[in-house]
Amino acid sequence: MDWMKYKKIYFVISGILIAVGLYSLLAWGFNLGVDFKGGTIAEYKFQEAISTEEVSKNVEGEGIEVSSIQITGENQYVFRLSPLNTEEKDKFKSALDKTGKSFEELRFETVGPSIGPELIKKTFIAIGIAAGLLLFWVAYQFKSFMFGTSAILAMFHDTFNLIGLFALFGHFFSAEVDFLFVTAVLTTLSFSVHDTIVVYDRIRESQKKVGGNLVDLANKAVSQTMVRSLNNSFTIIFMLFALILLGGSTVKWFAIALFIGTVLGTYSSPFVAVPLLVIWDEVSQKLRLKK
Repeated sequence: MDWMKYKKIYFVISGILIAVGLYSLLAWGFNLGVDFKGGTIAEYKFQEAISTEEVSKNVEGEGIEVSSIQITGENQYVFRLSPLNTEEKDKFKSALDKTGKSFEELRFETVGPSIGPELIKKTFIAIGIAAGLLLFWVAYQFKSFMFGTSAILAMFHDTFNLIGLFALFGHFFSAEVDFLFVTAVLTTLSFSVHDTIVVYDRIRESQKKVGGNLVDLANKAVSQTMVRSLNNSFTIIFMLFALILLGGSTVKWFAIALFIGTVLGTYSSPFVAVPLLVIWDEVSQKLRLKK
């Protein structure tokens, strides 16, 4: 199949996603969670198991923001909330009373952000170093910087779109950016490059065995890896879909972030990284002919 025939359509799709993400970031920014802005951590032991979904609704009904509810032991729960004063603490306990089950307070404290500006700065530096090392490693392995650069651009395509979509979700669905979201972003970086390398490796093998122009080699490589890539991704997608439906509020947005990252990584490898490689090669050939 002539996959590269439709490369302009792939770039239009990516352009729309990038535009939506950029607008969301500029217009609304992020809905930051407790990890970034601090809050209250409350731990309680209940007489019997409770429904975290029901408790979350009751607490938010009192005007208190619930970031997450974690089960840490038998009938033991940790609530991560917006910063609470004395009056709001009473409202919170009133919401817990609605469960009809007695409980014991184990911990109640207000904390600052666990992810500060310095840690964010170091994270970006680490991503930059990793991207640079990946660029040179892929370029060395494939004997061309156009392979390395295309792979890194596709990787940042996935990362930026995931970040932009979460700005959109934060505005319309109150999705929070927290430590789990940062984990999902870093996982997406790894998944994206891994899938791209598989396609590039098929292109390199075909170059050594039969040769030919890059467009034909790219079409052949995408056709050969498409089923494998989809099967691999669907095994992850099915698991994440189940986690989104059944995992509860604690891991819901983390699973959604991984779900989006997996879909973006599956899409970008054949439809962003490879077309970028083909266009780079076409432009390089035109420049050589002009000389």
